[in-house]
Amino acid sequence: MSEELEQESVHFIEQIIRDDMASGKHDGRIHTRFPPEPNGYLHIGHAMAIWLSFSMAEKYGGVTNLRFDDTNPTTEDTEYVDAIKRDIKWLGYDWEDRLFFSSDHFQTLYDFAVKLIKKGLAYVDDSTPEQIAEAKGDPQTPGTPTPYRDRSVEENLSLFSEMKEGKHPDGSRVLRAKIDLASPNMLLRDPIMYRIKREPHHRTGDTWNIYPMYDFAHGQCDSIEEITHSLCSLEFENHRPLYNWFIEQLDIFPTRQIEFARLNLDYTVMSKRRLLRLVQEGHVSGWDDPRMPTISGMRRRGYTPESIINFVERSGLTKRNKINDISLLEFSVREHLNQVADRVMVVMDPIKVVITNYPEGQSEKLPAINNPEDETAGSHELPFGREIYIEQGDFMIDPPKKYFRLAPGKDVRLKFAYIIHCDDVLTDDTDAVKEIHCSYYPDSKSGSDTSGVKPKGTLHWVHAEQHVPVELRMYDRLFQVKEPLADDSIDFVDHINPDSMSIQKGALAEPYVAEATENKRYQFFRKGYFIKDADSSADHLIFNRTVTMRDSWAKKNG
Repeated sequence: MSEELEQESVHFIEQIIRDDMASGKHDGRIHTRFPPEPNGYLHIGHAMAIWLSFSMAEKYGGVTNLRFDDTNPTTEDTEYVDAIKRDIKWLGYDWEDRLFFSSDHFQTLYDFAVKLIKKGLAYVDDSTPEQIAEAKGDPQTPGTPTPYRDRSVEENLSLFSEMKEGKHPDGSRVLRAKIDLASPNMLLRDPIMYRIKREPHHRTGDTWNIYPMYDFAHGQCDSIEEITHSLCSLEFENHRPLYNWFIEQLDIFPTRQIEFARLNLDYTVMSKRRLLRLVQEGHVSGWDDPRMPTISGMRRRGYTPESIINFVERSGLTKRNKINDISLLEFSVREHLNQVADRVMVVMDPIKVVITNYPEGQSEKLPAINNPEDETAGSHELPFGREIYIEQGDFMIDPPKKYFRLAPGKDVRLKFAYIIHCDDVLTDDTDAVKEIHCSYYPDSKSGSDTSGVKPKGTLHWVHAEQHVPVELRMYDRLFQVKEPLADDSIDFVDHINPDSMSIQKGALAEPYVAEATENKRYQFFRKGYFIKDADSSADHLIFNRTVTMRDSWAKKNG
């Protein structure tokens, strides 16, 4: 190990990996895995586990498997498999040829179960779920054996084989491990290993009539794949003794499980079951709705993979559960978008300005810098002419002191263009402003200004004829409260923010946005960061606001 690595500050899991390498455990080999269940889309919490498993293996010369724990055909779908693979790739990680499914190991898992039966450590139980739950007792009361716990090995083998062959109804029998009914760890009180479920599987079809329970399949698949370090979120800490018991009794590869606190966010929910409910009940448009905390939703909203990984790293790895501030995520997004987003001008609430001393019928192309933070980003052309649009909010007939936008008798600079002076205002019968008349200083062009005029304000604008109409979708936090699940007496959907999405139609953008590609990010001056939405078409451009220019939520709700 290099001197540089030895001096580096590391988190507790990395220290464990270093210690194992130094001791020569598993010949210094590091092999991790990311094991999602294909019953929903990945969310931001999974990004922590993805980053940890892949980055640790990469840093220390190891490899990472992607394994789908597909043991429940009722809830699983190839749509979820495809989405999960797409999201991991988008985040920048590659499992190469190490793609596995728990279903790949169904025969081996079945053979493991038979081995435990033969050792007298597993039995078929005909009890109902209610009877099994009652017989387990509670943390203060030891469990009691059901009438089937002492079946002979021969009878258990025969019944388990019949279960596999589909000779018994769903739910009529289960296979349980025989461990310790008095254990203080309820998971060790004869846990269920197999249940009858004659349901077609998305990969194995009708081959199997029984399926392993997650707790039997998960740990053993780690061993089958010879995973050295199984990195799990903290809720699996109580499961570790069970996984270790199976390893010991089956005498298989001794995968080491290490737990860490999962990544949680305020103003959201991080349960796939609850996220599925949001989708099914129509509270959102789908798993990739830009308000969802899913990786797909964040990608559609315009988040970058770099900003998500930066947020995960900043959140830190701990052994204590906590709720992270969503503002830190939004800060990470802004920070990266500021580096990569092209600057463009979009007027959301247009009002016409006529530059009366600019020649009629004349127009010119002005250079607009794409990104001042990136010298390699170049520039694009911006059309300018006698008539333009500015924001209605950028003009006042009777402004207060220290008002630096456009007003009668005042000068402002048009971004990338000229300085203009407000000469006159046209109003309608209700005194609403219809049109603003200005003059410009011909020698005040941006980049070659010799006018000597020093305006205090700069406005964004678009050409009155050469522009592109756009629809803007403005997103805010999905829930109005920090912890939507804190009060069990209130359904979490009742906390949904009714203003989490608003649609702004009638906005006008400079023509440059018509070239927007799928992953192109923009900063709309003073409006925030945006990306073209998947619903866009050539004649109907839609842009999603990724984040505002600054944390307006904290200011509004602080």
